[in-house]
Amino acid sequence: MTGRAATMALEAPAVAEVERGRGKVVGMTATAQRTLELGRRLHDGDETALAEIYAEWSPLVYTLARRSLGSAADAEDVTQRVFVSAWQARASFDPQRASVSAWLTGITRHRIADLHDERRRERELVKHAVAVHDVAPAPAPEHELADRLLIADEMARLDPVPRAIVHLAFFDDLTHVQIADRLGLPLGTVKSHIRRSLATLRGRLEVSHGASGP
Repeated sequence: MTGRAATMALEAPAVAEVERGRGKVVGMTATAQRTLELGRRLHDGDETALAEIYAEWSPLVYTLARRSLGSAADAEDVTQRVFVSAWQARASFDPQRASVSAWLTGITRHRIADLHDERRRERELVKHAVAVHDVAPAPAPEHELADRLLIADEMARLDPVPRAIVHLAFFDDLTHVQIADRLGLPLGTVKSHIRRSLATLRGRLEVSHGASGP
C-alpha cells in the first residue's frame, strides 16, 4: 500500500464521523438521508417537518387503520390521532434508532387498539341503553333495574341535540356518518357528543356499582 493510500485509509473513519455530525451518513441513499433529516427536524419541533411527514406517511397510517377497523370514518379518526400523538411525543423520537415509518407504525397500532377498546366499551353501554328502550318480558334483577333507571335518567338530562344523536346511534343503529347527514352536523361534532354522552353514562354506572359494592 502506497503512503497516500495508507493515509486515505486512516482518514476514512474520521471523515465518516464528520459526515455523521453534519446529519449525513456515508453510504446512505438520498431518500434515507431525507428521512433521517425529517426525523431530526420533527424531534426539534419543526412544524413543517410534521406536515411533510403527514403528506408522505398518512396513506400508510390510514391503510393500516382501515384494515383493522373496517370503517373509513374510524380510519380517518385514527390517522388524525396518530399524527397528533407523533407531534406530542416528538421529543422522545430518536431518528438514529428508528425510522419515521417504523415509529409511526408503532403509534398507529396503539391508537388502533385504543379505538377498539372505545368501541368495546360503547357496545357494552349500548346493551344497557337498549335494555332501557325495550320492554323486558320478565322482571330484571335488582342491579340491572338500577342500571336501567340510571341510564334513563341520564339520557333524559341530555340536551336535545346529544339526546337525538345518542338515540339515532343506539336505537336506530345509524352510523356516525349517517347521523351527521341526517342532522346536518359535522362528523366531528357527532362523534364528540356520542363520546361525552357515553363517558357520562359510564361514569354514572361506575359510581353506582362502586357505591353498591361491599
